Amino acid sequence: MILIVFIIFSAIILYNINRMTNSLCIQKEIPEDRQTKVFRTINILITILLLSSYVEISFT
Repeated sequence: MILIVFIIFSAIILYNINRMTNSLCIQKEIPEDRQTKVFRTINILITILLLSSYVEISFT
């Protein structure tokens, strides 16, 4: 049950983070070729953060 709730929560978080990253790229006028690196880096870091919080919630 907690896995399903956490997956839904994670999808919402990733969507909002990507939306804010897109706004940042537009505001700072980051070129298209660098935007993919920015999105990839942020998505990887947020995914690591979400996985570590899931492990902490599950095993405590």
